[in-house]
Amino acid sequence: MSNPISSAMEFKNYKVFKYTYAGRPLVIETGKLAGLANGSVLCRYGETVVLCCATASEKPRDGIDFLPLSVDFEERMYAAGKIPGGYLKREGKPSEKAVLTSRVIDRPIRPLFPKDLRNDVALTLTVMSVDPDCSPEITAMIGASIALSISDIPWNGPIGGAFMGLVDGEIILNPTAEQQKKSDLQLTVAASMKKVVMIEAGANQVDDETMYNAIMKAHEEIKDLLGFINGIVDEIGKPKFAYPSCELDHDMFDEIFAFCEKDVMDALDTDDKNIRDAKMVPVKDAILENFTEKYPDLPGMMEELVYKIQKKIVRRWLLVDKKRVDGRRMDQIRPLGSEVGILPRTHGSGLFTRGQTQVLTIATLGTLSEAQMLDGIDSETSKRYMHHYNMPGFSTGEAKPTRSPGRREIGHGALAERSLVPVLPSEEEFPYAIRLVSDVVSSNGSTSQGSVCGSTLALMDAGVPIKAPVAGISCGLITAEDGSWDTMLDIQGLEDFYGDMDFKVAGTHAGITSIQMDLKIDGLTPEIIHKALEMTHIGRDYIIDEVLLKAIPAPRAEVSKYAPKMTTMKIDPDKIREVIGKGGAVIQKIVADTGAKIDIDDDGTIRIAAINAEQANAAKACIDAIVFEPEVGAIYTGTVTGIKEFGCFVEYAPGKEGMVHISKIAPRRIEKVEDVLKLGDVVKVKYIGLDKKGRMDFSIKDALEG
Repeated sequence: MSNPISSAMEFKNYKVFKYTYAGRPLVIETGKLAGLANGSVLCRYGETVVLCCATASEKPRDGIDFLPLSVDFEERMYAAGKIPGGYLKREGKPSEKAVLTSRVIDRPIRPLFPKDLRNDVALTLTVMSVDPDCSPEITAMIGASIALSISDIPWNGPIGGAFMGLVDGEIILNPTAEQQKKSDLQLTVAASMKKVVMIEAGANQVDDETMYNAIMKAHEEIKDLLGFINGIVDEIGKPKFAYPSCELDHDMFDEIFAFCEKDVMDALDTDDKNIRDAKMVPVKDAILENFTEKYPDLPGMMEELVYKIQKKIVRRWLLVDKKRVDGRRMDQIRPLGSEVGILPRTHGSGLFTRGQTQVLTIATLGTLSEAQMLDGIDSETSKRYMHHYNMPGFSTGEAKPTRSPGRREIGHGALAERSLVPVLPSEEEFPYAIRLVSDVVSSNGSTSQGSVCGSTLALMDAGVPIKAPVAGISCGLITAEDGSWDTMLDIQGLEDFYGDMDFKVAGTHAGITSIQMDLKIDGLTPEIIHKALEMTHIGRDYIIDEVLLKAIPAPRAEVSKYAPKMTTMKIDPDKIREVIGKGGAVIQKIVADTGAKIDIDDDGTIRIAAINAEQANAAKACIDAIVFEPEVGAIYTGTVTGIKEFGCFVEYAPGKEGMVHISKIAPRRIEKVEDVLKLGDVVKVKYIGLDKKGRMDFSIKDALEG
């Protein structure tokens, strides 16, 4: 039997496209990997490599009224030359950072799909190699855009992405890892050729004008990138496939809208969500009773139908009548309230209320050893400040079981966390790990920004010396087909559902600390962005002065009596071994005797945590005694612990002894030590230095003269 013969593999459709982005090579390879996906590219930026694949189902999914799009940013630990931690030694559920990146890429991509597309669409973005100077998140966003654009999946892209930094006052495109350490801004922008479609930012109190300029500069850079992407699409892009439209029948919609318009307007015209929901029940029943016979499929379309009826009315009110559902002006905030110290045994708590949205945030302080350990593809290995967000079903009046946090909950927690990081004290100033939990107890819009406000209250109530209070507020948008638009401050649920934008901004009086923009249209013009920044600045200033600082004007002077008491000290690193002792015996005894918890860093920094100050001080005194070194010429009080013919031994510090020669005990000559001293005598001794044999030499005589 002859041996099988294989020929060298040829990739007939293999193409390579090259571009220089922020001075680094961006290389797009197609036609070699993942050939069964609708569209795929291997996106290389520097030495960062991400495989980006777009796939769609052949048929629409039945029984849904939304686009079933999934975006998954897959971190492979081998990309950073790491083996996963834990018992299984393989990647498990996505890291928090992977979830956040998936959301950042989903948000600009989703609005550009046709509104009536119901085919499943999956974007899988696998990070295979990481260059610290070339963001895998931006690489994945660019690769996802190209994969969709060259595929046959209907999509109105492409978009491009840019990551902007602010180093020494200079706005920088795609900063390197070293530049990011010094940057006051971490801004991600996605945009089409004409408009900005997504903004995500964390900032160190950056002023509005600088933020606006950074967004505009990002857009200019993205326009050039899009020219490169469009060239790829022109060369290898596939024709888009046809799909059955899932839009509602226009004649049916118009007929039912005319039937129920006045009743729906009456139901919507209230600031109370419970009243609105109750009034809509008979309206829905009437629609089904009068139209099911004519339109047999109506029951399965009711949710989408009612959504579109309400949307048409709310948008008409906002655009034409300048009327908001709850009767507010376009620049008016809902009634506000704040309280602190709600829970007696927690370390800090704050309740923030905005209309029917209520967020209760609880602060817990712990030792730095309780900081969260991170296992990911970047260089960050731990964080001392954690923020978690929960939104149970009862907050919206829904009867549903509580589950583990989803992507939305993780995203909102991270947004609130990012908002407060710039005002937190350093570890040296405040040596605690900090965990905040925001529990949404009632929701009618903008709970993430309610979490920001509740966090400021909880931190101040816990005695965390924050640099400045932070408030968050959202700005909405309504647009018309003729290009006209208007913005509204502090959007509630209906304005979020039926409007075009949720532009969330958090910050202090001095500047912005975070931005997150959710969009339902194809992008924002510079004028809209500028107006949103201006409007939210006015809103957050009002909340800080009139609400937050009225509840608690400054952080409490001391942490709660239930919080651990922290003491920090520094020792010579060479003394660490003495403090720990053989097999940890010394430090274990200190912990057992005092009840304190002790953490030691390699640089000699020691952090002591205890239930009360007495325990912390006792532990510190034990360590001081171990590492104590006398100073030449200094006088100490000691106890005589041993008497010899040649002199005596004196314990000048706990566990530390030195020798006094018989000639230095008294100002006159003595024959025997016992003529002057006995065991247990308390004496003053002066440290002279080391003798010829390297032993510590003390003098009682010189101490008396001193």
